[in-house]
Amino acid sequence: MLPERTDVLVVGAGPTGLAVAVALAERGVSATVVDRLTAPPVTSRAAVVHAGTLEVLDRIGAAAPLVSRGLPATRFTVRDRDRVLLNIPFDRLPSRYPYALMVSQAETEAVLADRLAALGGRVLRPYTLTGLALDGAGATARFADGAQVRARWVVGADGMHSSVRELAGIDFGGAADPGESFLLADARVESALPRDQTALFLARQGPLVWAPLPDGVVRLVAAVPDAPREPDRARFQALLDERGPARRPDRITELLWASRFRVHHRIAGAYRSGPVLLAGDAAHVHSPAGGQGMNLGLRDAVTLGDTLAAVLAGQPATLLDGYATARRPLAEEVLGFADGLTRLATVPAAARPLRNLLLRATSLLPPARQRLAVRLAGFEPDRPAAAPTRPASATSRR
Repeated sequence: MLPERTDVLVVGAGPTGLAVAVALAERGVSATVVDRLTAPPVTSRAAVVHAGTLEVLDRIGAAAPLVSRGLPATRFTVRDRDRVLLNIPFDRLPSRYPYALMVSQAETEAVLADRLAALGGRVLRPYTLTGLALDGAGATARFADGAQVRARWVVGADGMHSSVRELAGIDFGGAADPGESFLLADARVESALPRDQTALFLARQGPLVWAPLPDGVVRLVAAVPDAPREPDRARFQALLDERGPARRPDRITELLWASRFRVHHRIAGAYRSGPVLLAGDAAHVHSPAGGQGMNLGLRDAVTLGDTLAAVLAGQPATLLDGYATARRPLAEEVLGFADGLTRLATVPAAARPLRNLLLRATSLLPPARQRLAVRLAGFEPDRPAAAPTRPASATSRR
């Protein structure tokens, strides 16, 4: 049952909403977390947690249990079939987590939910937000079952189609790119590719991402001209055959689940409107290239939770304007970076030889490779990285 009053109402119990609630609970603030779904989804799109995000999650006690469920990938490669064009190592990252952690979003959500429960919180389901009345002292949220909750602050962590954002009247600039249609799957694959690295295959037909997950699973993501509603194993096998390894081709033995999506490029016009605050996909969505979306949302969440806790402890509410001012430019930067990666993968045929030459030249420059690794890892200016750790640390945390 929903309470009549709460200091913080978090709408959405995906990774972002859960991380906001955990960050608040760590500071002694009990938030009311609601979600419209009756149960957490067991399939999900995001499949990587980068080092910069793990450093932030470590502050709320979520990094270690998440690492224990994931698969460390120590490098990212860009390939043209069997030829490696660019090799980006993560083992020299200035972090206690010198790798990209390959782990399903469902596992990330489970770890955060467990951490929230350990701190005395829980998610209330299913509750669908239908109304939001804002005033100078807070907001009154109305739900489909007739319940109402009076909150001092409302956090919209309810995804790209955020009800909180729409009800607060915050615009969401941008649009779907009609040329970017993607297929997504988790599959069991017989492959000679190393399972300690992810690979981006650049092909004439479009890019293909090959990313290892725990338990022998591989995440496949491919750009296609017109994605079918229900892609089957044969479709993904055909994609691997035309874009993946050639000398020792991959073979899909089991398709666990599959989906399709289109890329959107949007950023909210504001991250704050009075008592309403946005984080994660409610505030920004963009290309999946580089696995930046959920990671940025998680870093939004911990920053917002810390800031809200400080305001509730007596600090001025203008701190929340600082959150909004600081986080939006970071989203613009990530959107540009992810969009650049996507365009690099989909350049016209005439430009591909030059692109491949530039990638191979970059691969020969260690400083350039390191800059790309740090950029992919998601370190932010106000979050200095921890002291470097040798790659053996990744093994010890598996």
